[in-house]
Amino acid sequence: MTPDMRAPTRAMELAPVLDVMAGAPLAARLRACSGANVTIDGSRVERLGGQCLQILLAAAASFRAHGARLRLVDPSPAMLDDLALFGVGRADLESGGD
Repeated sequence: MTPDMRAPTRAMELAPVLDVMAGAPLAARLRACSGANVTIDGSRVERLGGQCLQILLAAAASFRAHGARLRLVDPSPAMLDDLALFGVGRADLESGGD
């Protein structure tokens, strides 16, 4: 089922430290948003670990496959640096909901 692109978007704020301990809670929060349009606020991220990056990438792929919109807003400089170290672009964490 494709969400209505005019429907309200759910907002989610990422934790400052996205390490292995943050993985399960992050995955659960994203699963709870399944089928909705979601905006993820990355402004407080101080450190992005590999497991949470994988969770975010999987979420983007899932949202893309289901036609839902996933947006990353205000990524912190630290988050952007960590993404670059992993060779991942901001657009890889997003879906257009087309």
